[in-house]
Amino acid sequence: MKTVIEVSKEPSWLELALAPLSRLRAAVLGDFCLDAYWRLDTQETETSLETGLPVRRVRSQKYTLGGAGNVVANLIDLGVGQVQAIGVVGTDPFGVELVRLLRECGAGTCDKMVVDPGWQTMVYAKPWIGNQEESRIDFGAFNVLTERAIDALIAALDQAASENDVIVLNQQIPTGVSCLPVIERINAVIARYPKTRFVVDARHRADLYRGAALKLNVQEAARFLGDPVGNSVSTEKAKSFAFRISQRTGQPTFLTRGDRGILVADGEVVHEVFGIQVIEKTDPVGAGDTVVAAIAAALGSRQDTWTAAKLANLAASITVRKLRTTGTATQAEILAVGPEPDYVFERELADTLHLARYIEGTEIEAVGESPTDLQIEHCIFDHDGTLSTLREGWEKIMEPMMVRAVLGPRYEAFEPALMEEVTAEVRRFIDRTTGVQTLVQMKGLVALVQQAGFVDEGEILDEHGYKNIFNQQLLAMIGKRMKKLNAGELAPSDFQMKNAMLLLQELHRRGIKLYLASGTDQADVVSEAKALGYADLFEGRIFGAVGDITVEAKKLVVDQIIRENRLAGHQFATLGDGPVEMRETRKSGGFAIGVASDEVRRFGWNVKKRSRLIQAGANLIVPDFSQFSALLKAMRLA
Repeated sequence: MKTVIEVSKEPSWLELALAPLSRLRAAVLGDFCLDAYWRLDTQETETSLETGLPVRRVRSQKYTLGGAGNVVANLIDLGVGQVQAIGVVGTDPFGVELVRLLRECGAGTCDKMVVDPGWQTMVYAKPWIGNQEESRIDFGAFNVLTERAIDALIAALDQAASENDVIVLNQQIPTGVSCLPVIERINAVIARYPKTRFVVDARHRADLYRGAALKLNVQEAARFLGDPVGNSVSTEKAKSFAFRISQRTGQPTFLTRGDRGILVADGEVVHEVFGIQVIEKTDPVGAGDTVVAAIAAALGSRQDTWTAAKLANLAASITVRKLRTTGTATQAEILAVGPEPDYVFERELADTLHLARYIEGTEIEAVGESPTDLQIEHCIFDHDGTLSTLREGWEKIMEPMMVRAVLGPRYEAFEPALMEEVTAEVRRFIDRTTGVQTLVQMKGLVALVQQAGFVDEGEILDEHGYKNIFNQQLLAMIGKRMKKLNAGELAPSDFQMKNAMLLLQELHRRGIKLYLASGTDQADVVSEAKALGYADLFEGRIFGAVGDITVEAKKLVVDQIIRENRLAGHQFATLGDGPVEMRETRKSGGFAIGVASDEVRRFGWNVKKRSRLIQAGANLIVPDFSQFSALLKAMRLA
């Protein structure tokens, strides 16, 4: 009889963070709003007989919870066990819809909502024409709270503070429920319940709250401190904002920075949570609500501020992917991203060349401090753009192919403005996804085609169909180059990065195990490596895409090397020109060397690559392998 011993896996920080939320009791007091999405139809025109003006027709309408309502929805989707809603709502049709949506999403305590016939329910109405959002129309900007409404709100808040673990205080507009007299009474409630956590998200009056953790963006923090800033604030400046506010309030301060992540100041420490890479098109609406809900959920369940910031950052990266809606992030969606998302590192260094720091006497850029315990035994190489330039120019094939796919029947009409708009969007997408599997890029193309709306749903191909079109065009280009290579018109060295062969041979001579990993199809990688003369140096360890979008070759190689050889991170290095291999290496603790190669010249810097590689977590950046002896020394192999 065979005994099977199961090794239990330790839960991740993310699983531990989400586990207690089902027992959490939370309440939200704030400005409850509706977000109204009105899609206008411009196909048929009509002129009003009464006014002589064009009629604007709404083809479809959608309403979602906004403001404090979206904070409630986010808490519920995060898995919080009990959520109360405390606010004011009118008796107008928008108010009826707002209460219906609250009940629908599970906020079973709408009895705490104050119904005031004189209150105009707050609405952010967003008309859309095609893919363009028109000027917003706001309702409720001139409301005035009655004394009766204020008394009812504070009574509800006082009761909620006695019954719940955490309270979110939301303030959207100056004329909402958090006017000056209300904030004074809110502070009195906070003081009466020191065991209840309070978290404030206030657009205009954060400095008036006492005894609560604050969630602010950079501009709000600057106003809080009376420190006017421009559009761009350095990380050091933002850290000083967070620290000074936390010192002043005696409470944690969470400072959101959009795609640059979140800072949290707590006591004498300021933690930085890096932004998360999102390759899809994004919409920031609702992300702030997701952040404050996640912070409140973590703090309410007595977790530390570092965990709260990481959870909020991860949840917001999900919300921003949801277009034209005030989004939320569910536990299932958060767990699907996982505890180690694709962070974006060192944005300021990546964006500015003058901050670069080079190893003395070399063109090797050091990013942060290199580990001192390197004992490299294994090296993973990316292929295209790192060793080989056979596929140089693939972007020039992918771009028009994608533009044609997105425009569909509109392509032949050649409308210059539309062509320019779609081309710009495609270029941004290609730039964001360079280095990932072609199949992943084509899945993204499917989404672009669907969002544009020019192609009938039944005519849209899947990712495999679009990949076939791209591959046919790409292989035609590569075929011409391979033909010249096989005929002796060109030599393998004509398609190799500067000194790539010399570096491979030297590593192989030293007994370093070499691995080749590519997002290109497996069979193509093998044949191209053979044609360029270095396949044998990898001794069969060549990995490519296998037609499965869930299998990332570079991740597979890293995992396999570590698992089969029982390696610590300091025993392997990855050299590549794409962000995927840098991120996977960094997650595994390996030494990540970015190759910021100019594929046309086969040597020298590509500044855009440098930026991407730094943001993906590279430890070193090299333009090519011309200084391979210095590179070996930096790898502790000299």
